Amino acid sequence: MREPVLITGGAGFIGSNLVHRCAQEGIAVRVLDDFSSGREANLAGAAGRVEVIRGDLRDAATVAAAVRGVRTILHLAAIPSVTRSVEDPRATCAVNVDGTLHLLEAARAERVARVVVYSSSSIYGESPELPKREGMRAEPISPYGASKLAAEALASAWAKSYGMSIVSLRPFNVYGPRQDPTSEYAAVVPRFATALLRREAATIYGDGLQTRDFTFVEDMVEATFLAARWDGGAGEAFNVSGGSQTSLLELHALLERAVGVRCPPVHLPARTGDIRHSYADTTAARAFGYTPRVGLEAGLLRTVEWFRATSATPVL
Repeated sequence: MREPVLITGGAGFIGSNLVHRCAQEGIAVRVLDDFSSGREANLAGAAGRVEVIRGDLRDAATVAAAVRGVRTILHLAAIPSVTRSVEDPRATCAVNVDGTLHLLEAARAERVARVVVYSSSSIYGESPELPKREGMRAEPISPYGASKLAAEALASAWAKSYGMSIVSLRPFNVYGPRQDPTSEYAAVVPRFATALLRREAATIYGDGLQTRDFTFVEDMVEATFLAARWDGGAGEAFNVSGGSQTSLLELHALLERAVGVRCPPVHLPARTGDIRHSYADTTAARAFGYTPRVGLEAGLLRTVEWFRATSATPVL
């Protein structure tokens, strides 16, 4: 990875974990974030040289200023919620698609050495074929998934049209420390974990038999660094996952064990746009050295301990 590094969405969940990794390695890092979902608290304690620019991807001038002088870009900033995208598809596409276009054009003008674009496992949609492989036809079923596929396509086209060094990653259900459980659109792991820590019934949308391939954030950070430091793969996209298929009922049981409490979940109707089954083949990511290292049980234990240590509300 060539420094200085720009991390868009660097105050968010995965972005802030990347910032802390950069700080640990002494890498100069600049963060671009509008703080609509990111939090300043996520950046607390990041030693080293961290510059923060508060700005919006939809403002091309702000994006150009943030890109000026950087050598590597890790592009995570997005409106990340499937549910929110169904409610407000225009905002989702304005940030995830137009914002990515602004970033790529700024990177081209600045001759940035390497760009890593975060796509999503949502691009695969409801195809019954498992595991999901990069060569499969993309069939997103939500505006969010479609916006991520469009952003990925832009990244590939800019790599091929302008000779830029750009690679896309398709994360599968990342979880871990610094993930926000309070958001209306919070992911399932922090929602389950914090509910159980308070001895409250967690909510499962649907029957709970839907499956996911959960990825510990430390593995996601490692994959991102490996991809950023790799010279290959320009214009390509790669799955990144934890490498196991787990139902939401199984996840809930594992979190009950991690917390040390028994509290059955409640079920509500399934949500529009939610995918039934998701499981990744990560063979292609071995090209840049990625293999998952943190198993689900170990990752959940570390996540629960982080919530215990940081919660402002009394928990178990």
